[in-house]
Amino acid sequence: MTPADGPPEDGGLPFFVYGTLRPGERYHLRLLTGRTASEAPARLPGAVLYEGPGYPYATEGDGVVTGALIAPLPEAYGQVLRVLDQLEECYGPGDPRNLYDRVARTVELPGGGTARAWVYLAAAPLARELRAHGTPLPGGDWLTARRPAPAPPRSPSARGSADRA
Repeated sequence: MTPADGPPEDGGLPFFVYGTLRPGERYHLRLLTGRTASEAPARLPGAVLYEGPGYPYATEGDGVVTGALIAPLPEAYGQVLRVLDQLEECYGPGDPRNLYDRVARTVELPGGGTARAWVYLAAAPLARELRAHGTPLPGGDWLTARRPAPAPPRSPSARGSADRA
């Protein structure tokens, strides 16, 4: 992140989130509920999503990642920024301890619009490891990729007495 990537004068860039920070997911519920002014579906072109240990990683790449554009309430912006940097283990630009780097990117909105947003991408050492040995998530949507396949329909003979109650 360079000074040119910093928040604009209007209070700061929104955040593009693609995993546990998406609306309805565990960290959204814990960290963002009541602190957002708007939430909308969005897509991040030029990125690939990888499987992680209970959460995904996005890297620069030849794909599209599905997520949401989250705009914090103006009065909560600084707090949200600090909490998300802490959650994502982003200590600052170029810090070797970073798990994720916070970078400004253009995201696509429904209807053809675009917006600039902060995105947490896997830091360089992790991104190299993911590209070499990681498991990309087909379709770039963590919610869809982690959702279990629907169960096959049960046969009438397997229903038993529970269906008669």
